[in-house]
Amino acid sequence: MFWYDHDGGGWGWFAMSAGMILFWILIVAVGVLVYRAVAGSRRDGALPRAQPPGPPPEQLLAERFARGEIDEDEYHRRLTVLRESAGGVPRPGRR
Repeated sequence: MFWYDHDGGGWGWFAMSAGMILFWILIVAVGVLVYRAVAGSRRDGALPRAQPPGPPPEQLLAERFARGEIDEDEYHRRLTVLRESAGGVPRPGRR
């Protein structure tokens, strides 16, 4: 017969099965990475990122003044600059 003694045997079938599984895993992984790249670029451009939570700059400045790192004149000067640069935007917790 033509097919006699030319089969892959048990290990050949195992290698083909493992190769096909790895092939499909690779295809799915590439698809997921492409989807994340496309969806991530749309999401980053559509919504501005929120500012990370933390104490407001005025509080940090007050803490530095309380620790004695800056004097009163520098505290008032920097506080004025902070409030002017905010442009009248209310800070969380302030009215």
